[in-house]
Amino acid sequence: RSNSERPVVPMSSAVAPAKEPNATGPKAVELVLVKEQNGVQLTSSTLIHPPQTPVGPQERETWSKKIDFLLSVIGFAVDLANVWRFPYLCYKNGGGAFLVPYLLFMVIAGMPLFYMELALGQFNREGAAGVWKICPILKGVGFTVILISLYVGFFYNVIIAWALHYFFSSFAAELPWVHCNNTWNTPNCSDAHSAGSSSGANHTFLTTPATEYFERGVLHLHESHGIDDLGAPRWQLTSCLVLVIVLLYFSLWKGVKTSGKVVWITATMPYAVLFALLLRGLTLPGAIDGIRAYLSVDFHRLCESSVWIDAATQVCFSLGVGFGVLIAFSSYNKFTNNCYRDAVITTSVNSLTSFSSGFVVFSFLGYMAQKHSVPIGDVAKDGPGLIFIIYPEALATLPLSSAWAVVFFIMLLTLGIDSAMGGMESVITGLIDEFQLLHRHRELFTLFIVLATFLLSLFCVTNGGIYVFTLLDHFAAGTSILFGVLVEAIGVAWFYGKGALASSLCRFLSDEAAWERHAQPPPDVCPHFQFVAVVSVVTFRPPHYGAYTFPEWASALGWAVATSSMSMVPVYAAYKLCSLPGSLRE
Repeated sequence: RSNSERPVVPMSSAVAPAKEPNATGPKAVELVLVKEQNGVQLTSSTLIHPPQTPVGPQERETWSKKIDFLLSVIGFAVDLANVWRFPYLCYKNGGGAFLVPYLLFMVIAGMPLFYMELALGQFNREGAAGVWKICPILKGVGFTVILISLYVGFFYNVIIAWALHYFFSSFAAELPWVHCNNTWNTPNCSDAHSAGSSSGANHTFLTTPATEYFERGVLHLHESHGIDDLGAPRWQLTSCLVLVIVLLYFSLWKGVKTSGKVVWITATMPYAVLFALLLRGLTLPGAIDGIRAYLSVDFHRLCESSVWIDAATQVCFSLGVGFGVLIAFSSYNKFTNNCYRDAVITTSVNSLTSFSSGFVVFSFLGYMAQKHSVPIGDVAKDGPGLIFIIYPEALATLPLSSAWAVVFFIMLLTLGIDSAMGGMESVITGLIDEFQLLHRHRELFTLFIVLATFLLSLFCVTNGGIYVFTLLDHFAAGTSILFGVLVEAIGVAWFYGKGALASSLCRFLSDEAAWERHAQPPPDVCPHFQFVAVVSVVTFRPPHYGAYTFPEWASALGWAVATSSMSMVPVYAAYKLCSLPGSLRE
């Protein structure tokens, strides 16, 4: 037919914007709808620019179920530190009185930051770096938290490898850390069943079989003279590390569709084990004394600044803010998800888990103190010493000790795996959202990340690997994580603005009344973390492991690791200022 026979019906306004990839702005395109007897088509003569195949953004995957997201966040936030650090801090800092600063910082700083990170990820639907399109000059903080998560993975996977080694060793008629008749034992070793009878000055020079098993049988620490004498990787620990890496890869390679299923086991199993251990611990002699020591209230300790510093840092680290994991996980949520409710639920579960795990820990510590006739302060420890020395020694004295050991180390494995998965997901999501080439090859990029993590973790499974582990633990996520959290809070509250954040949050819920009830913007937490970050630098103490003091060059290397992540903020800001036109304010 000729054009004169075709009635022209305008579809809408004659000019509409059409987005093109790599374009500096929208291009005007004249759209004319032509009705034909055989259908509808677009006339080519009316286009200002020739038509191109539209390239739309790839649809972002989402969690299969809401519970997958909640379990992933809870599994990441509830980690080994809830078991080995919080109960000890509570005991050390005035017992029940420690809950006052802890809950205060949880309400005024921890929960708002947790909520803020969930909201940023869900609204922008990108990883830790991509969300900073809300304030491009501070995008470097996104790379800061990605680097921190990567550094933590270098040594955190080693803890899981230690737990796996203990898990395999528990399948024996007699646990290897019970007696002193093994090849790794020294003349100073005192049998666990008779150590309580040792007294006086002699007792101070004795070591337990559990201590020697960990330091000599597993770590082979006696074959190293320090961090400058590492030796080769131990094949037993290397094999365990390989298994951990393989498990992490196949949990992450397909994204949240696979990791969301894994957490059904790894996030729920610890609670079943903790409950079983609590029931067993309460039946032990001396358990009540241990719990009484855990909850004893000394309000005079609240006058000490160290108690408030410990509370603030514990809130930051236990919730997992500043690692980019919460941003990555929430970026896979549906846009209308109520992240405020999620923040309240997950932070409450985390705090309750930390508090309740103290009953489990101190029921066993009270039992050990009574068994060895020593004060609870002599057996109370935090860190790896608690879960790889004190707890195994306590379990070895119980009936069916091998079965209880298997159960305990299953709990450690599940606590560690889902936290390690969260850290890896932060790195992977943050980078593939920033570089689209990586997005198309997620499986290969995931393999590259886990292999790189494995190779660098090998330094931690050498004879002197515990020194590398201690150095990374001290510097990788100490001051740097507080710095990252502080910059995040400043960027959102002072640059992007709480009003803009409130407007973004409002779009999550179509019902504005529901917004008023449930989705208030988080308060300004900058002053609180300015205080914590400054105090952490002022009160800095060089790392040490037992009586071993690290050389100055090792401390300098540790600070280099810490500053390498923190430097991303000023370096990226300088890059944007130099590469983009306009004034500083623009």
